[in-house]
Amino acid sequence: MTRVVRIHEQGEPEVLRFEELQLRAPGPGEVRLRVHAIGLNRSEAMFRRGAYPVRPKFPTLIGYEGVGTVLALGPGVDGFKVGDRVSVVPNTSLGDIGMYAEEAIVPVRSLLHAPPGLSDVEAASIWMQYFTAMAIIEIGKATVGDYVIVRAASSSVGLAAIQLANWAGAVPIAATRRSDKAAALQAQGAKHVIATEEADLVAETMRITQGKGARLVFDPVGGPDVDMLARAMGDEGILFIYGGLSGQETVFPHWPAALKGLSIRGWVASAIWNKPERYARAQNLVLRGLAEGHLKPVIARTFPLAQIADAHRFLESNQQLGKIVVTVDS
Repeated sequence: MTRVVRIHEQGEPEVLRFEELQLRAPGPGEVRLRVHAIGLNRSEAMFRRGAYPVRPKFPTLIGYEGVGTVLALGPGVDGFKVGDRVSVVPNTSLGDIGMYAEEAIVPVRSLLHAPPGLSDVEAASIWMQYFTAMAIIEIGKATVGDYVIVRAASSSVGLAAIQLANWAGAVPIAATRRSDKAAALQAQGAKHVIATEEADLVAETMRITQGKGARLVFDPVGGPDVDMLARAMGDEGILFIYGGLSGQETVFPHWPAALKGLSIRGWVASAIWNKPERYARAQNLVLRGLAEGHLKPVIARTFPLAQIADAHRFLESNQQLGKIVVTVDS
């Protein structure tokens, strides 16, 4: 028997329920893992609440990113062996595997060898954040002198975008709601910080960019503020929307887009891992960035698995700077 977390209904963190389950043997193309650490993602809280596009089939497992050790191999598994330390890339649908557990059955297509030199906590945190933020490099082609507005900048993905922008020679502008995180964001590489509840983002961006506007915007919030973001942009810029945290309908900023020739495009991390050449290229870039010190995961806080509900509460509090990781006592 192994201890797992399942949910039987949608709701607040209290619906995360510990259970003892008998895991099956891994099937073709699968491995069984001893889970060491779990990277939390905002999508999991949305899934738990019922705000995620994929609806759960109850009872459902939860969690799809982390790090562990291979305990057993199913038929046809190549490239991994028992005892390997691996990262689990969140390229499955929520509910398909259950990383909120002591052990889990995981498809081999979700595995990468854990990067050397990273702790379990760090190795559990990297792939969702860097693959998501890779939009500004892979599609946006951020380069020297570009201004990049990063909204929700204190999130793990926001910090990853700041790191990637700096590595490319671009100028990251961190957009956060209040100024209490300004010093921390600057310490993490933001060249400028705009507190959007305290200052006019458009006016501040135009001041910072000497009237040019930002070439790239990276936004997980959506909603009515997309028009404001578009007005802060320069000619032929790209506005990436990779989430819907506002919970409101996202407007199309017709006149800013028309007058400036803007591109407004959606983005999710599956745009990396569903394309083999792009996936390989992104992996190599992240590993190189980690090895050379351009990229470094920022851990906001760790929780033991027994406190998974508290970890979700902290995730939804918006107090964190970086990634929240849950550790599993082996």
